Amino acid sequence: MSFSMNVKEELVRIIPDKTCCIKAELSALLHCSGSIILLGNMNIGFHIKTENAAIARLLYVLFKKQYSIKPDIIVTKNHHLKKNNTYTINLGTDTKSILSDLGIINMDENGNANINYNIDKNIVRKNCCKKAYIRGAFMGCGSLTDPEKNYHMEFVTDNFNYAASLKQLLNHYRLSSKIIERKNNYVVYLKEGDKISDALNIMGAFQSLLSLENIRAFKEIRNNINRLVNCETANLDKTVNAAVRQIENINYIKENIGLESLPDSLREVAELRLKYENASLKELGEMLTPKMGKSGINHRLRKLDEIAESLRGGDTTLDRGI
Repeated sequence: MSFSMNVKEELVRIIPDKTCCIKAELSALLHCSGSIILLGNMNIGFHIKTENAAIARLLYVLFKKQYSIKPDIIVTKNHHLKKNNTYTINLGTDTKSILSDLGIINMDENGNANINYNIDKNIVRKNCCKKAYIRGAFMGCGSLTDPEKNYHMEFVTDNFNYAASLKQLLNHYRLSSKIIERKNNYVVYLKEGDKISDALNIMGAFQSLLSLENIRAFKEIRNNINRLVNCETANLDKTVNAAVRQIENINYIKENIGLESLPDSLREVAELRLKYENASLKELGEMLTPKMGKSGINHRLRKLDEIAESLRGGDTTLDRGI
């Protein structure tokens, strides 16, 4: 089961106690997954489709608890590409009062219904209702990428006004959500790991939150180790390349003018470098009598590099200063 499905399986087990929170969660589920059906005699119907059996059960329980109705659930087997069954929840033939109560439609003076594409402010007036609405929206049209791969939570809708309204609700909790258009849909998304953690906390998905934080901690440790290894590798490469260059230059001096022509201080360091090719500057300095620090050894090796470059340029005059 995917991480996103695990989150939804956890959320469906949360049954709101307050009437206002039930309405908020139902409103979100209907807005995200529902469709209005035009019937005769100015009546309208409504159905919600989902491939998640647990969400279908949750809808049945919430409608029965809030409105004392038992919606019909139709199961459609889908054999195409081995997809899951589709569960269609029908609310009945006269649903205006329920849809109006949930902020899905607005009724005018003549009894005509107009679809409300924004989130009804009365539905999310309280803080507990805002959280319930976000929970319902995620179950209805949300998904979460496996945090092992990437941090990405999104809500997909086909209406821009609803996307903007949902974005505003999410950003009430400073989640920094944004909207992009994708294949005629509008996607409200969160990209930062800490914002997704906050969203899970708001929805009440505490087990999923702990799993996410464990993954984030492991990834952080792994990234720190990789950075340290990369840094050490880079430093090692730099040290090896410097040692190879120094040995090449010292051998060039040896072959052209001989090491005995060097000042004693330079000759001593040159001979140590040839004898101990893999030694660090600190180790070379400790071999001298008296001992010398890394900066002193580095200064003399740079001087040997300069002498070699001068010889390659045709200058045979040896600068004996160190």
